Amino acid sequence: MENNFVTCLEIILKHEGGFVNHPKDPGGATNKGVTLKTYREFLKTDVTVDELKNIPEEHLESLYKEKFWNKLSADDLPKGLDLALFDWAVNSGFTRPAKSLQTIISAVADGYIGPNTIKSLDKFEGDTQGLINYICDEREEFYHSLSTFETFGRGWLRRTSETREKALELYFDEKSK
Repeated sequence: MENNFVTCLEIILKHEGGFVNHPKDPGGATNKGVTLKTYREFLKTDVTVDELKNIPEEHLESLYKEKFWNKLSADDLPKGLDLALFDWAVNSGFTRPAKSLQTIISAVADGYIGPNTIKSLDKFEGDTQGLINYICDEREEFYHSLSTFETFGRGWLRRTSETREKALELYFDEKSK
């Protein structure tokens, strides 16, 4: 598949916005979707909240590519499905959306999308639209199960709806070529 990373990252960064440190958010201090913990892991050093607030663009792109996109093997996914999984991974960690996809395509649900998952995905080539909808439905169901849904649920559901719409748009654009 053609690399769709830059397009998907632009969409995700519109959702993520700027710096937040909501007291009910278990992720804690977050800027442009990057938690302090994730930024520390990425840089392998003890960065401060102020450094997180001023995260350079080149760090953002590298971090998103390394920590999420590559772990989903998103370059090997159909357009649209890559966005649906990537956006959910950014919001909830990469293993949950990976396992969700693996479950629906009857691959081993280990949370790591590798060659065997991609091979299993080939059987669903004609149903990328259905896979996108399934992933988004699973995401909504997951959010409803969280204790923080009352606080953040409306935003999560709006984001999932917007991601579904964009993912389907990317898929249909690719299909029409």
